[in-house]
Amino acid sequence: MSDKLRVVAWSTGTVGKHAIAGILARPDLQLVGAWCSSDAKEGKDVGEICGTDPIGVTATQDKAALMALRPDVVLHTAMTDADPFAALDLFEEFLAAGINVVSSGPVFLQYPYGVIPADMLEKIDKAAEAGQASLHVNGIDPGFANDVLPLVITSLSQRIDQVRVSEIADYSTYFQEFVNQTLYGFGKPLDDVPYLFSPGIISLAWGSVVRIIAAGLGLTLDEPLEESVEHAVAERDYDTVSGPVPEGTRCAVRFQVIGNVDGVPRVVLEHVTRTHPEQRPDWPQPVGGDGCYRVEVTGEPMMTVDFQHKGEHGDHNISGMITTAMRLVNVAPAVVAADPGLVTALDLMHVTGKGVVSTSPVE
Repeated sequence: MSDKLRVVAWSTGTVGKHAIAGILARPDLQLVGAWCSSDAKEGKDVGEICGTDPIGVTATQDKAALMALRPDVVLHTAMTDADPFAALDLFEEFLAAGINVVSSGPVFLQYPYGVIPADMLEKIDKAAEAGQASLHVNGIDPGFANDVLPLVITSLSQRIDQVRVSEIADYSTYFQEFVNQTLYGFGKPLDDVPYLFSPGIISLAWGSVVRIIAAGLGLTLDEPLEESVEHAVAERDYDTVSGPVPEGTRCAVRFQVIGNVDGVPRVVLEHVTRTHPEQRPDWPQPVGGDGCYRVEVTGEPMMTVDFQHKGEHGDHNISGMITTAMRLVNVAPAVVAADPGLVTALDLMHVTGKGVVSTSPVE
């Protein structure tokens, strides 16, 4: 019998295709099935969908058929932003059937304690216990860049006054119309306020970041979390891969989720999202021009870490998809081995890239 973990990839899209490449690269994982979202992909070889040679695994929309393969883990990268609660129902079905899950969303499951109601967590726990399976949600953001990375850096501190984690990015090459147009409202009038920026929603989406850092530092936060949002107006027309951003419409946004302790801001999540690097030069700027994740720990000593990634051909949005996918791929064996229930980054600080080191010469 093979000692490889049997994996079903749940999505073959922008993140899913990179997850599939990662599964195929690891000697301890075996891709046994793949879910697709469209009729156009039904029955096609996954390699063909992902732009590689055929691999002998076909994509399907048949959930029952994929569950009948009895995978050890479902690696889920399908979009959950539009209907996160449907994703929860799906995960509970997998868990109750004894199938572990690693997923890129819903993002509030990165660390849901204090974010979602206790009865929702209880349903997840009951399903996990029934199937003796585990669930982990992570990626790059929310995920590694603002949970594992900042907490590791704080281990160098003598005194911590504040931890600030930021994504500073240009989304003009991020091909995701739903995110850019619907969630962020880029290219829309300023008075057309996206649901994401309604009171309490960014705390639902990114509050898990603030709460997991606070938990890792042993802090008890004031309730509720504090929020701030600024919008920028386009001073000219812009073209992006997700659609036009006409002059006079929303072109950039800066928001914060703030965790206070006794009224003092101790943990801050910040996003500075532009559709062109020239916009709002007074807002925080990334290293290298395109984008970065930044961790700032004020106190003694004062520390700043700028984490930048780019694809082999230079695009930071492509590498954002890869880093999200590979965090899930590389963490899958540890999640399968974990005790049943919800697994957070606090349980997985030991995960590395073991298994994906190249055997090719370095050029």
